[in-house]
Amino acid sequence: MSIEFLIGRQAAAAAQGEVVVVGGGLAGCEAAYQAALRGARVTLLEMKPSRYSPAHSDPGLAELVCSNSLRGASLGNAVGLLKEEMRRLGSLVMEAADATAVPAGRALAVERTAFSKHMTERIADHPRIQIREQVVESIPEAPVVVLATGPLTAPELARSLERLLGEESLYFYDAISPIVYADSVDSERVFRASRYEDGEGDYLNVPLDRDEYERFVDDLLAAETVPLHKFEASLYFEGCLPIEEMARRGRQTLAFGPLKPVGLVDPRTGRRPHAVLQLRQEDKSGVLFGLVGCQTKLRIREQQRIFRSLPGLGEAVFARYGSVHRNTFVNAPRRLAPTLELRARPGCFIAGQMAGVEGYVESAALGWLAGVQAARAVSGRGPCLPPPETAHAALLRHLREAEATRFQPMNVNYGLFPALPGPRRKQPKREKNQQLAERALAALAPYGEEAVSSCA
Repeated sequence: MSIEFLIGRQAAAAAQGEVVVVGGGLAGCEAAYQAALRGARVTLLEMKPSRYSPAHSDPGLAELVCSNSLRGASLGNAVGLLKEEMRRLGSLVMEAADATAVPAGRALAVERTAFSKHMTERIADHPRIQIREQVVESIPEAPVVVLATGPLTAPELARSLERLLGEESLYFYDAISPIVYADSVDSERVFRASRYEDGEGDYLNVPLDRDEYERFVDDLLAAETVPLHKFEASLYFEGCLPIEEMARRGRQTLAFGPLKPVGLVDPRTGRRPHAVLQLRQEDKSGVLFGLVGCQTKLRIREQQRIFRSLPGLGEAVFARYGSVHRNTFVNAPRRLAPTLELRARPGCFIAGQMAGVEGYVESAALGWLAGVQAARAVSGRGPCLPPPETAHAALLRHLREAEATRFQPMNVNYGLFPALPGPRRKQPKREKNQQLAERALAALAPYGEEAVSSCA
């Protein structure tokens, strides 16, 4: 019997009050859906299509702008565990992702348009969710609100939040990678493979010898970039540095980072290249491929010149160029309660990247948590927090326990989890991570039941 069925049966018994959700991205949609499943009447406020952020262009909900990848799919990494927890908790985002997945080796990637369509239809069809097109300029006065406006929060709402918190929001810059058409890539110069896997593989690989790699680095270092405003600091999320910024940290930084050749052998030479630029499939039909790790703030003409200088990309046709945009988030250790509720505004929950996490999956997970807490708030119930052993709790732990003076968004990782019981001993990373994952899923089972049954 599914979680959705159980919740729906209980919610039908007694509808609760209203939850206002601001923002129709992954976190906002997840929050709205979970609150509605639990009986709340939900008003979802989304500013598109009357206004678009600098990174958005599609009128649908849950638009993916930075990448089509939801990252690793195995329990050997924490984001794989987080996705599995979300599946078991009835996540709408994971339902849509699994339904629209495209080949991506050991990662979970989706077809962007199909993913957004799935999410939009599910939200629009829910009888307790009303979608309203509106640019929200201040925090709504409703008793229970979920702010899930994402890293590109409208300036008016950001100023409203700053006034409430008594300080400026923190910010950093996030960059997105270019996308090219697959038929414009020279198949004679690239090869298909996934790292450490036999067979054809899911990635297109551009092999670089030492000289080609050195020229690529030289081009990046000399290229013209889009300048930041004079009043803004150059603060980047460490997990998503522009490729030219990585190159400035050392000539071999890229070869040991996103262009690392380990696990890849060029079938034309039988040898491992000095470096490899991977292209990941963006859509089910395999028409579009994104340049992995090539997020950038290079000017368009420089992107054309530099990337087309690489083997196999001389005639590359760009479907989207890389760009850079501002991300806004609150100082969670100072401003958020463990429930994601603003200490300065009881009843107002912060979800998604705005709360201080990084990544699609992490944002959606916080949307799930905020939606559940909001539904409980309108019904007069106390919080329902995940067990400390889980990946969901690991995210909350980062938001609660990070050093406030140096707070930065972070992806989920096993370093945020409580240590395994017993004396500490050195053990293989894979073995340790597997034990952490098994412990988390065992602890999740009774929590999932509570999260369902407590909504009646």
